Amino acid sequence: MKNPFLVTALCALSFGAAAADTYVIEPTHTYPMFEISHLGFSTTRGGFDKTEGTIVLDMAKKSGSVDITIDATSLSTPVPKLDAHLKNEDFFDVAKYPTITFKSDQLVFEGETLTSVTGDLTMHGVTKPVTLAVTHFVCKDHPMTKKPHCGADVEATIQRSEWGISTYSPAVGEDVKLKIQVEATRQ
Repeated sequence: MKNPFLVTALCALSFGAAAADTYVIEPTHTYPMFEISHLGFSTTRGGFDKTEGTIVLDMAKKSGSVDITIDATSLSTPVPKLDAHLKNEDFFDVAKYPTITFKSDQLVFEGETLTSVTGDLTMHGVTKPVTLAVTHFVCKDHPMTKKPHCGADVEATIQRSEWGISTYSPAVGEDVKLKIQVEATRQ
């Protein structure tokens, strides 16, 4: 090539592309959970057993993206009868809305630490922005597999009626605390 500017630009683009790493969610170490007040007496807790997706991280540029899909039919609590009720049309209506998704390209870093992720949460047929606070974040080689691995704990509080889930509100709490542990392995 005769144009040195073009060569420099192509090298810079190649370097930038190589800096982003794709991580695949580990379903056995990723667990989205929720907490909600039960009639003001106690806190009901539950979660979802099946999650998949990818996380792209460019640590040099402090950017990335998240694309997560939760199988809403995998909802579980310690009480099978409650699971069936939460899955019906009063709440998650999993027959009509079998997945919950979170998509983001707004990752916020402080130094090397991921501190928050803002994206679109789609649940019950409604999409709304949500910011997840990252309370723990680490990337390093996994001690057993020796492969690059990232993990995080994230949380947020949402109002369930914003997603069209308002049965028994406000007796059953309006605020839902989300807590998600996630681990992912680099491709």
